[in-house]
Amino acid sequence: MMCAETAKGDWWARVIGGQIGGAFSHESEHDLALMVSDFLENGCSSGADSWCSSDSDSGLSDLHHLADKISFYKRTVAQYESDLLLTVHSLVQSIKETDLHCVKSGLCNASCINFSLVKLLRLSGYDAAVCASKWQGSGKVPGGDHEYIDVVNCINAGSSERVIIDVDFRSHFEIARAVDSYDRILKSLPVIYVGSLNRLKQYLQDMAEAAKSSLKQNSMPLPPWRSLAYLQAKWYSPYQRQFGPDYQNLSSVDSSDHKQCGGHLRRLQSSLRFETEGERLMKPINSDNNWRAKFERRKHSLFRAL
Repeated sequence: MMCAETAKGDWWARVIGGQIGGAFSHESEHDLALMVSDFLENGCSSGADSWCSSDSDSGLSDLHHLADKISFYKRTVAQYESDLLLTVHSLVQSIKETDLHCVKSGLCNASCINFSLVKLLRLSGYDAAVCASKWQGSGKVPGGDHEYIDVVNCINAGSSERVIIDVDFRSHFEIARAVDSYDRILKSLPVIYVGSLNRLKQYLQDMAEAAKSSLKQNSMPLPPWRSLAYLQAKWYSPYQRQFGPDYQNLSSVDSSDHKQCGGHLRRLQSSLRFETEGERLMKPINSDNNWRAKFERRKHSLFRAL
């Protein structure tokens, strides 16, 4: 059956606006456009009445369970990752629009911000680089490419681990007509992901499940570009590390293609401030301070009794 025309417009707006998540090569853009068209024509199983955003009772419990898991992942962070997260937040807030570089033609999809952040991280002593991953389409999973940052952390002699940084993390999980509880889960995700590949995999598994649950409540199938296999391909595919933009090719870049970079940076910085303020308001009073206050009161009471 045909989907509602408004639904089609919404899907195509997301494709054209680059909100399907990640950067695409010209070939993968074409493949994905064909897949979206086929999905809209043949994949939707109901009409306009199904495009609602309310939770069913069964789906609500599933999404609440996933929300608890997301909250747990955010609390259980290794010390190195926690320290790096604070550094990344501080450095991103320090970036000015004049610091951004035009690094390639066409939509940059945060490339300018990535390279600016890598420069600041390397000046701060981190082994950071922009990672450009690429994968071929397979079955129902479209091919594509993606850019993110990694920091190589040397644990001991001959041993190291990669810490992944993605400055546009939430955009990878945006779906059309999400139910309310899914939107709350999406907004609970970190604005910038900083962490190991193992912890990232946990986020991807739960967000793919949450998207499937949300879409199911609206009688909609899971699009292939929101499948777990496609999400994992972005960060688990072969990649090349780059420490800076290719300045030899910058002369051919049209600066008008990068007008969105400044807006992207402003939105990112605003989201970080909002996230930081929200976490500060939700943070419980320091239990150690409570213990010290009780100890002081008891000590004074004992002295008075003597």
